Amino acid sequence: MLDFYYMLYSAPCRSILMTARALGLELNKKQVDLDAGEHLKPEFVKINPQHTIPTLVDDGFAIWESRAILIYLAEKYDKDGSLYPKDPQQRAVINQRLFFDLSTLYQSYVYFYYPQLFEDVKKPADPENLKKIDDAFAMFNTLLKGQQYAALNKLTLADFALLATVSTFEISEYDFGKYPEVVRWYENAKKVIPGWEENWEGCEYYKKLYLGAILNKQ
Repeated sequence: MLDFYYMLYSAPCRSILMTARALGLELNKKQVDLDAGEHLKPEFVKINPQHTIPTLVDDGFAIWESRAILIYLAEKYDKDGSLYPKDPQQRAVINQRLFFDLSTLYQSYVYFYYPQLFEDVKKPADPENLKKIDDAFAMFNTLLKGQQYAALNKLTLADFALLATVSTFEISEYDFGKYPEVVRWYENAKKVIPGWEENWEGCEYYKKLYLGAILNKQ
């Protein structure tokens, strides 16, 4: 039994939902309401001392951090290695894209949007942090040149993580139309990655919960 502690509005959680669907895995979904402090309850902290989502428990084995979960699921359940090939160099390329998403693309979202959304004293949009988003998308655009997918020119774990991130930018009304390679990749990814509909449902839920105030200002 795979217990999955999550919230649908979370991009990292959504990447795992799509990956699990691609692997044919059934998750026992357990919502953890961060706003209500459910992640701080002793029974959850016992599972994950960092009290973060997503968290996966596979027959008593607990793992958190979304990209670590993605890799774990692929290594254990992707029997033919299609999403995470065993070749070290191919894995290195996929890992690079996953870490690019973590440290550059998704992080640029955190830098720009989180101060406006989640700090006790909301801050106005910072143009310098908006430039970090532009720079991240420009680099992603470069990485995609000549490729239909984010890594290896085939569907891999990298596409699932990046699709969750880029769709979050879209629902936040960041215009990445000036990056044609990203647009081309995104339109294809939405069609070929299982679970896109649930991912977009989570985006819309995120917008309803958090984005109204800042989008109305734009």
